[in-house]
Amino acid sequence: MSAVPARHIILDRDGVINADSDAFIKSPDEWVPLEGSLEAIARLNQAGYLVGVATNQSGIGRGLFDLPTLNAMHQKMYQLLAKLGAHVDMIAFCPHLPEDHCDCRKPLPGLYKALAQRWDITLDGLFVVGDSLRDLQAAEAVGAQPLLVRSGKGEKTLQALPPHHGIPIFDDLYHAVDQLLKDND
Repeated sequence: MSAVPARHIILDRDGVINADSDAFIKSPDEWVPLEGSLEAIARLNQAGYLVGVATNQSGIGRGLFDLPTLNAMHQKMYQLLAKLGAHVDMIAFCPHLPEDHCDCRKPLPGLYKALAQRWDITLDGLFVVGDSLRDLQAAEAVGAQPLLVRSGKGEKTLQALPPHHGIPIFDDLYHAVDQLLKDND
């Protein structure tokens, strides 16, 4: 019996996995999963997907929280996922401010490229789920397939897209994963 080849997906964090805030998510207490998001990740794991998270975290550069606090937020996510028998395989984050002009801050594709390099894959056609325009732009820049969720900043992002954008839209991560798994059955 041969092993099924791994499939990969990249998720944004704030607004896709957890509630977002214009005042930034600055502590584990503020990190609250969106309804169905952790279950969606569990379903991806069960279907053989490797799950990566690519997230801008300029709150670090702004001095709103530090790296140990970010790690504590991610530890909370890992613990909640573990209760469902689920996990995230890798997290890539950008701690920089927009004016730092780094190559990792979305809409630049550096975070996605870092995940692809660690996984030793190409990004062509890989699904990327995001709620902001910069998530979609970074995905398109590397030939990935962006999926927009209405959660987080998704409704605002949808209003900013041209009428015939061609990007699939879902209410939230759970519904995006539901459709993805149905299409790949």
